[in-house]
Amino acid sequence: MSVARPETAGKTRTCPHCKATILESLTICPGCLHHLRFDQQAAKRQVAANSALRVEGVIEHPKTAKDPWEYFVVIAVRNEHGEEIARQVVNVGALQSTEKRSFTLSVEVMPLQTLAVPKKPAVAQPPAPAPRPPAPAPRPPPAGATARPPASAAPAGAASKPAAGTTAQAGAAPKPGSGQTAPPKR
Repeated sequence: MSVARPETAGKTRTCPHCKATILESLTICPGCLHHLRFDQQAAKRQVAANSALRVEGVIEHPKTAKDPWEYFVVIAVRNEHGEEIARQVVNVGALQSTEKRSFTLSVEVMPLQTLAVPKKPAVAQPPAPAPRPPAPAPRPPPAGATARPPASAAPAGAASKPAAGTTAQAGAAPKPGSGQTAPPKR
C-alpha cells in the first residue's frame, strides 16, 4: 500500500553522495548521477523532464598568445524583477597554449506531482507477560511437630536440604524420609 504525499514546490535536500543541494523530488542527483530513491513513478517523471535551456560553448587558448589564460565559471540566477537570487562560482582553471574547454549549461523543468510513499506496516507489540499468581503462604507445622530452624540458621558445615522446586544432584541418593525422589540415572 502507498500513501500519496503532497510535495512542496522547490523543497530541497542534500545529496548523500556529493552533498549538493538538490530538489527533494529527484530520484537521481543531477550533480553526481547517483540513484537516490528507487521509485519508478518518480524516475519516469524525472526522465520526462523538459530542457528549458541548454547552452554549450567552447573556449580555446589563442595560438598567438604564449602565456596561460585563467578562467572562472559563474552562474547567476535572477527572478522576474531582475534581482539576483543565487550566484555561484562553479569552476576555475587555466588554459595553456594548446588547451581548450567546453561548457554546457542546462536547465531542466518538470511538473510538480505527489509522490507515492510506501506505507510502513504497523509493528506488532509483543504480548505482555501474564501476571504471576502470588506465592502461597507457608503452612503452619502440624500439631505436635517440632519446628525446624530455618536453613540460614544451620550451623556451618551442616548439609542443607535443596530448596523446594529444585532437584537433587544427579547420582546423589535422597535422604530417607525427605519425601524427595532421586532423578533417573542416565
